[in-house]
This record gives sequence, C-alpha cells and structure tokens, in this order.
Amino acid sequence: MSEFDAIFVGAGHNSLACAAHLALKGWKPGIFERSATIGGAVQTREFTLPGFRHDFGAMNLSLFAGSAFHRKYANELKAQGLEFAPVADCFASAFPDGRWFGVSNDLEKTAARIAAFSAADAATWRRLVAAFPAEAEHLFRLLGSPMSARALAGTAWNLWRKKGIAGALDTGRLLLSSPRAWLEETFESPHIRATLATWGMHPDFAPDIAGGAVFPYLESMANQSFGMVLGKGGADTIIKALSGMVTLAGGKIVTDAEVAEITVSAGKATGVRLASGETHSATKAVIAGVAPKALTGKLLANGSGDAGFDTAMQKFRHAPGTMMIHLALDDLPDWRAGAELRQFAYVHLSPSLDAMSRTYQQ
Repeated sequence: MSEFDAIFVGAGHNSLACAAHLALKGWKPGIFERSATIGGAVQTREFTLPGFRHDFGAMNLSLFAGSAFHRKYANELKAQGLEFAPVADCFASAFPDGRWFGVSNDLEKTAARIAAFSAADAATWRRLVAAFPAEAEHLFRLLGSPMSARALAGTAWNLWRKKGIAGALDTGRLLLSSPRAWLEETFESPHIRATLATWGMHPDFAPDIAGGAVFPYLESMANQSFGMVLGKGGADTIIKALSGMVTLAGGKIVTDAEVAEITVSAGKATGVRLASGETHSATKAVIAGVAPKALTGKLLANGSGDAGFDTAMQKFRHAPGTMMIHLALDDLPDWRAGAELRQFAYVHLSPSLDAMSRTYQQ
C-alpha cells in the first residue's frame, strides 16, 4: 500500500492538470488509470498506417492555450516539451451548391467572405468582433466560476454592474438560447448560420438544443480574434507535458490500474481499492475524473452520503455518441468548392441547420 496526499481516478487531461498544480504546491499525488495509456480523450496514435499520427478525440487546444492554468505554468509546460502550432485559417464549411465560407484570423478576409453572402451579415460580424473582448470577460468568468450559489451570484452582480439590466439580460439570453435561435436572430444567410452552428455540434449541442448558442459564438469570435491552436506533433503534446510535470514534482502515474472502489471512513474518502486488490490511501483528497454514474453507482458503493447528489448523478444522461473516421491520405482533399479550403484546419460538411438537427436525432 502507498500513501498519497491526493489520489486521482483516471488520467485524463483534467486530472493531470490538477495533479500537476497540487504537486507544485508540495502535495504528493497518485494517479491511477485503468487503460494502458494516459490522456483520456486527448491521445495521438498511429490508427491507420505507420507514420500517420491521428488525434484520437480532441484536436483543438485553443481553450487550453488560453487557460489560466497555461498562463500560470507556461514555462513548466514548455520545459516538458509542450509545443503549439498556431492556425490562421481556422474553420470552414463546404456546401452542396459549390460555395464555401471560412473564418480566418484576418478580419478583412472573413468579412469579405461573409459579404459575398450578405452585406448585412458582414456588418453584424464586425460589430460582434468589436464587442467580443468585453463580452468574453463576462462569459469566461461565468464558465470558470465554481458552481455555487455564492460564486454565481457574484458573477451575476458583476455582469449587471458593468452591462446594466438590458446588457445582462442579453448575455443571459445568449447562455440559454439554442444555436438556431441565436443564429437566425443574428444572421440572415443560411450558409453563415450553418457554418457557425457546427461549433454547437462539437460539444453535442444540435441546432435546437437549449444552452448551445454560446459555443458557436465563442468559437467563432475567438478564432476570428486570436486564431486557433493545435498541438505540434499531435494534441497529446499537452498530455506529455502535464505528465512530465507531475512526475518531476514527485507524483506517481500508474497505468493498467483500474480503481474498483473509493474507500470511505466516517463520511470521508480515504483512498482507493484497485481491481487487483491493492489498496492505496489518500490523506487529503480523492478526485475522480469519471462519468457521473460511475462515481455513485460503482466507485462509492454506499453512495456519497448526499441522497440528492446521488440521485442527480444516477439520472445524468449523456448526449448521443459521436463517430470519428480516421483516414490516411496521399494528399489533402481536392475540394470542389475551392482550393482555399485546403488551408483550413477544419472543413465541415454541414449543409444546413435542418440537416444537422436530423443527424442529431438519428
């Protein structure tokens, strides 16, 4: 048996980031991962042919690059090999009518492309981009706040103080709206709407799912303002760097080590028991990076002690699964809509809001 200050169940990027932070604060973290490799959905492997490295799940590292964690530990991450690949031509959509639209970090290029579909939409785009820095301050503060009544109330108060009642209501409506509601209210071109709506689909918010409007807004405005960031050599550059930080600071990462149970004493998590029978203790915390139902339905055999929390975890519903197909090609696609599409990091085939809604339902 080993003793740690904190034990992590699962070695996804969130667990690794938390463990790295605690390790640099003097804690001794232990991370137990049931798979043979760490990283969760952030992995880069040769899935097709030798030499073709594919990002297993996550590819876009823009939020990580712009996070408070990266700002705080940029030097430590770089020392462990973290490298980004900035992208100027971020995302685009090709349409059945032979046209295309794409967002680059050059405002004049993007606005000109929009104007080819709608002059009014081009003007709207410029207005949104100009207002984005102020709006982003409130949105990122809200998205980064602890989910407590006190923290949310403080964020709401700050929003009201800076934007007034009307401005605060506009932000609230954006957060509650579906992608379709916001896009149809904001843009007149179906092509522009469809291109932006793809960023609702990425986190499983189809056009008509409430609460999804913020994702097309944030991704499109952030890409326009800052460009996109990928991982040099693959998205797993962040996993290699994070795991290096953990081990350098004295933490331990164990693979092929499935946690079967979180042990509890006097209402407090005290450690874990592995499927192999091994037990390990934690003097300060056990942090589980697992699906909600796995926590209260499996790892905590007798529940958390909070009946309301346990019920909510067991009733949690996942969004539909996502299929990914990896291809090994001898060249970039020869896009009928335009050769310029070969320069974009993402090219979506999403002809309309209705088509995306049908795909989600099916």
